[in-house]
Amino acid sequence: MERALTEGKVRAIGLSNFRPDRWIDLVKHVNVKPAVIQLQTNVFCQQEEMRKLIAKTDTRLMAWAPLAEGQNNFFAHPVLTAIGKKYDKTAAQIGLRFLTQQGIVAIPKSTHVERMQQNLTIMNFNLSADDINEIKKLNETDGGNIDFTNPQFVDYILTAFG
Repeated sequence: MERALTEGKVRAIGLSNFRPDRWIDLVKHVNVKPAVIQLQTNVFCQQEEMRKLIAKTDTRLMAWAPLAEGQNNFFAHPVLTAIGKKYDKTAAQIGLRFLTQQGIVAIPKSTHVERMQQNLTIMNFNLSADDINEIKKLNETDGGNIDFTNPQFVDYILTAFG
């Protein structure tokens, strides 16, 4: 990746799904630190530990599954909907604003035009410190719900996509 960057074939280096131990190993052995790392990140999986680690290398976090793939009743979650009422926003807009307000890149997936338009209107308000603290309480796991170190998972990936 560094050679591709030097040769002008890419403009930046980005990675996906690195755990804290692998991240430290990587950044100790490269000349160019990644510009972005993509990890499962949403209100239920806030990646606090990784955010602290990547901040030391000026790497940006990009959320995959920023809307939690609808899990945990995301779109009707009582905390998100209550906060949404204060701003006349949906739970999705609150979840996305929570991420972007903390400097996390969030690109939600949608096939519905009205939802795409709603997702673009998250920059016209700011969540209060109290709102952010309430949403932070929703964090269930910092590492996501996939254990990339599980041998059965690794075997599945290598078999299915190898």
